[in-house]
Amino acid sequence: MGVLRACVCLALALDGTLSLVNQPPHLPRHRAAPRMVTRGTSTSSNAVAVDTEVPASGTMHPVCTQPTRHDMETGRDPERVKIFDTTLRDGEQSPGCTMTAEEKIQVARQLARLGVDIIEAGFPFASAGDFDAVSRIAKEVGNLEDPPIICGLARAMKKDIETCARAIEHAKFPRIHTFIATSDIHMEHKLKKSRDEVLDITTEMVSYARSFCEDVEFSAEDALRSDPEFLYEVYSRAIEAGATTLNVPDTVGYTTPREFQTLIEGMRTHVRGIESVTISVHGHDDLGMAVANFMSAIEGGARQVECTINGIGERAGNAALEEIVMALHVRKSYYNPRFGRPAESETPLTNIMTQEIFKSSRLVSTMTGMAVQPNKAIVGANAFAHESGIHQDGVLKNKATYEIMDAELVGLAENLLVLGKHSGRHAFRSRLVELGYEKLSEEEIQRAFVRFKELADKKKEITNLDIESLVNDETQANIDDRFKLEQLQVFCGSPSTPTATVTVTDTETNSVTTRASTGTGPVDAAFQAIKQIIPAQDCTLLEYSVSSVTAGIDALGEVTCRVRDEVVDRVYYGRSSDNDVVVASAQAFINALNRAVASRDDHSQRFHPQRDIH
Repeated sequence: MGVLRACVCLALALDGTLSLVNQPPHLPRHRAAPRMVTRGTSTSSNAVAVDTEVPASGTMHPVCTQPTRHDMETGRDPERVKIFDTTLRDGEQSPGCTMTAEEKIQVARQLARLGVDIIEAGFPFASAGDFDAVSRIAKEVGNLEDPPIICGLARAMKKDIETCARAIEHAKFPRIHTFIATSDIHMEHKLKKSRDEVLDITTEMVSYARSFCEDVEFSAEDALRSDPEFLYEVYSRAIEAGATTLNVPDTVGYTTPREFQTLIEGMRTHVRGIESVTISVHGHDDLGMAVANFMSAIEGGARQVECTINGIGERAGNAALEEIVMALHVRKSYYNPRFGRPAESETPLTNIMTQEIFKSSRLVSTMTGMAVQPNKAIVGANAFAHESGIHQDGVLKNKATYEIMDAELVGLAENLLVLGKHSGRHAFRSRLVELGYEKLSEEEIQRAFVRFKELADKKKEITNLDIESLVNDETQANIDDRFKLEQLQVFCGSPSTPTATVTVTDTETNSVTTRASTGTGPVDAAFQAIKQIIPAQDCTLLEYSVSSVTAGIDALGEVTCRVRDEVVDRVYYGRSSDNDVVVASAQAFINALNRAVASRDDHSQRFHPQRDIH
């Protein structure tokens, strides 16, 4: 039996189907050298001429390194790995991570400073608010000096593509990203369309997108569970219709690194015209392999990666931008030969300014309310911490003993005293500019300065992190928020019953209401009093977290609240910071409830790009 089993396994390995032994029946059979589907013809006036000759089996086309207009006008290396950031689109689809237009603009500006090549600003057809946010990003961020490409997502439908084209038209470098599902399970149960219909839609919609925009990206949703033969034909049709980038999404986070690399290499062998377009990858972290999958795809020839700051996104999230970038940087000598470079070459493999990584991480965490886990690679609080005595001794003698990168490399510089209570408004503004907040309005600067002076009276040392926290508070503050905290008093201790008295202004009715309540603790008492004032009794507190901005007994406390509105079944978050964590807690809770109440007043429908198909 042992010999027979060995022979069977050898036969499976030679046939290239060893991975199918335990593979579910609804998944495609990935063969080593699949037969090509008969080529269709494109009659569209927007189709582009491509080399339609399919290379001999096992012969791969070279990776496309032809510089794009964006590369040439911004001076970017055409051989680099392009960083496509989808924090504002896929990342924002995480429950409770919805951002306002102002918050999206602030994140987009930071992404531009970070040096990302493409910002997927959103799904314009989702709602009027999403359209306006994408349009503003296209105008304001898409026309900065050395701007990124501004991309909008569109389903393979004319109405989506038209809306997307209008939203991004003011960017210097606009891109339309359109997609359709190609796996049998998606085509049968979601699209209810045949393979031939999907092929025809691909040709028609990519061509239609190309009529609006010279830069068109096409994605085959659920590509990693699609039949490779069919997938290669879909991608070939997309190229013939005018696509300039082909994206390969691991939509459900199912694949493994070797499978991803094999599929990319298969595309380079069997997709017509593949040598003239950029191969991109997109993936989720459901099995914890998203970054590893991307690194293998890069080895296979992918030259664009779609990722998010902190890896946020639907379900288990996306591949983390900071991990991909730093892997390429730290292991440059390993990856250089894959790019045809000497191992010792110091030419960067991406356009990312790594010193902006930590700041980008904190900003996204603040704006979305998604805390970064302490042991998160690159940007976690413990990423450069050492507790073991042996490790500490080694690091003190030589950092390289236990650290493979410097904290300064990702922007985690020493957090020194920068300002004090005698510092004036000019010094404060100058520090904001140094920290990257040069586009704040006068009103936002004034509100932050008032908060700074209040903090300086309570705290001896004001650090960069303190200032960032205050500024993020004020830029998130919406002057149109209906409910505003005016006063909070708490009484607690042992053995007394915690009691809170809260005063809130309703700007809509111009009324001031005070309520008192008891609770299990001072924070719970404050929350109960607030719920007596704000008409959001159907909102349930899902998450409450407190963290310290800096060390010390006088440190600012940052509070994040996440609530679910049972009426509309949506999750909202609120955030605030203060020396008094009870005050910060009350303000964060009110911020979350303000978002919930405002959303109830907005009766417009919001579409999801994958779940809504009509």
